[in-house]
Amino acid sequence: MSRPIWDFSMRPDPVSSGAFAEALFAPDLPSPEGLTGRGETRPQRRFSVYRNNVTVSLVDALASIFPTVQNLVGEDFFRAMARLYVAAHPPTSPLLFSYGESFPAFLEGFPPAADLPFLADVARVERLWLDAYHAADAAPLDPAALGEISAEQLASIRLQPHPATRMIRLRHAAGTICSLDRAGMPLDGVNPLLPEAVLITRPAFDVSIEILSSGGAAFFEKLLDGHALGDACLGAAEEAADISALISLALTSGAFTAIESPEESTSP
Repeated sequence: MSRPIWDFSMRPDPVSSGAFAEALFAPDLPSPEGLTGRGETRPQRRFSVYRNNVTVSLVDALASIFPTVQNLVGEDFFRAMARLYVAAHPPTSPLLFSYGESFPAFLEGFPPAADLPFLADVARVERLWLDAYHAADAAPLDPAALGEISAEQLASIRLQPHPATRMIRLRHAAGTICSLDRAGMPLDGVNPLLPEAVLITRPAFDVSIEILSSGGAAFFEKLLDGHALGDACLGAAEEAADISALISLALTSGAFTAIESPEESTSP
């Protein structure tokens, strides 16, 4: 999925490069003027084939990035919808895995999908899943490290987030939908209209989706924003959350890489 999109054996001259890019993602437009190829006698025909191949590659990329969205709407609907997205939102990078950042917003304003209001949130979770998958490597926090912190310092420590950690509050149960669908499990009994907070981590090589309570979301938001553990616990306590369970999750989920002591946080 990291192969480049572009075929550099066919290029327009510099004067027509804008027209080339415009025609590439607009099938109703004719082939651009000045098109040439290596020994090509019918470059317009080759351009049409190339244009279709580029579109298919991008649609395939979207299908691999948003598999649950495709499962929810069906392959035919998804591919037709994805073609419209490709035409309106051409890529800005030759790397396919970086494509589709605006796809959730596109779904939110796509009238044929209006009966599935949770679809955009599902796409947001899947996009964050991919971002976490491609994030930099780092060793996750060793849970035993907390035992080296004195009781007096415990409330003042801060946790350094793992590069792969993502957290998002959603209006719909998109995290639950993605987790079940990616595990091949049915969605029976899931109310997609319930709001949800989702923590996405990558403790080893596998991305993990954790559904958080309202108190859990407040707890992790504080920690990920650089607040001290004590502040995070206060925020969670206001939501009647299980503080011990949240601290355990922070230590074991792979969401953080290290503990920053009060002395380290105040050093210049």
